[in-house]
Amino acid sequence: MIKYSLLCEKDHGFEGWFGSSDDYDEQRKRGFVECPQCGSQKISKALMTPGVTGTKKSGAGDKAMANIAPQMPEEVVTKIREIKKHIEKTSENVGDKFSEEARKIHYGESEARGIYGKATVKEAVGLAEEGVNVMPIPDLPEDKN
Repeated sequence: MIKYSLLCEKDHGFEGWFGSSDDYDEQRKRGFVECPQCGSQKISKALMTPGVTGTKKSGAGDKAMANIAPQMPEEVVTKIREIKKHIEKTSENVGDKFSEEARKIHYGESEARGIYGKATVKEAVGLAEEGVNVMPIPDLPEDKN
């Protein structure tokens, strides 16, 4: 994953996460990158410092997703808790086999059903690129206990 500091034509700054530089270019070309403040699609990359990551398997993108929850307003965290409870009640936990099972369901090799589990950011991006419908849900503070 690549994090870009972005600017719109009105100098509103914001960040965006992309699977690759090509992914950013493609999304921008298709009009999928827009300023969250004014909606402008005239976006450019801002000067930014490089992010250096280690060789640990989970990678920087996973850490970034895990750190989103503390920055969210409490009402958003509450809604995410409700969504997670609903998913846990109505879907099957496939754990670390999420990517594999999601692909099997998508390609008709396994029974269609709601599932949830764990996937790396790289795996989630790969699923999305294949057209598999997935929805990453950020870890909440209580998920780290």
